[in-house]
This record gives sequence, structure tokens and C-alpha cells, in this order.
Amino acid sequence: MLDQPWVGSIRRVVSSGERKAIETAEILARHLRLAVEVRDRMHENDRSATGFLPPPEFEAVADQFFANPDSSIRGWERAIDAQHRIVSEVEGVLGANGADDIAFVGHGGVGTLLLLSLSGREISREADQPAGGGNYFAYDIGARRVVHGWRPIDGPAQRVDDQFS
Repeated sequence: MLDQPWVGSIRRVVSSGERKAIETAEILARHLRLAVEVRDRMHENDRSATGFLPPPEFEAVADQFFANPDSSIRGWERAIDAQHRIVSEVEGVLGANGADDIAFVGHGGVGTLLLLSLSGREISREADQPAGGGNYFAYDIGARRVVHGWRPIDGPAQRVDDQFS
């Protein structure tokens, strides 16, 4: 991740309050000599009602979560509520920001919901982060457009201006 050409332009690192996100944000921030700003409301969709689910069961429930955004699936936070929460948090950060590049470090489920909202698409699993995590997408704040969808964070370096397809 630290070798990606876009990393050097980051002037602010904002993270969910969850451990994995903070640890990733700290690696990036330390490299850039920045502080990590933690925003607890950037957390993953609340799935505490079910706790850990074996992967096949988790995937089936996640399918239902994205397919029925206005319903709580097995007690999970509704997708529409999680999307409103993550979009609100990101808008709050962007509203207090100049033109600086910001790295938001968070989670796949709400990241997908954010990506869908930013690209003007309905909630679905079509834009879900690839399995295994460790991906990122880019958004041009000024142009109000998604630059590209999910890419592996440790994959081959990509130009910042590559187009979203």
C-alpha cells in the first residue's frame, strides 16, 4: 500500500474506531507523518445480533442484507441505516476539509454502501468489495465522481486518474 503513487498526496487519515481499521490507518499515517482521526460512527454495519457466522452462512445473510436494504436481517442494522450513517460521517469530514486528499480507513460492508451512494446506485451487492478485504476505491471530491471501484490495496500501482468502469 505504501508504494502506491497516490499515497504521497494524502494529507489526512480518518479511521473507524475498530481495531483493524485503526491499525491500518496507523501504518499509513506513520508513513506520512500524520495523525489518525478516529470517527466511531464509521464502524461496520452492526451485526452483533448474530455474532460470528460461519462463512457460508455469513455470505447468505450478507446477500439478504444488500437485497433488502429497508429490512433488518436477523437483527442486523438495516443497510439503508448503515449507508446513511457512513455517508453522513464522510460528508462531515469532507465539509470540514479543504481540497486535501483524505484516506478513509474502514470496512467492506459500509465501504460498499458508501461507494454505491457516491456513484448514485441503489443498494445491492453488485459493488461489494472482493472477498478477503484489503481493497480501496477512489473518489474525486471536486468533480463529485468515483474515479475507480475496488482495487487491491497491495496490488500493482495504479495511476490516480484511471477511470472507473
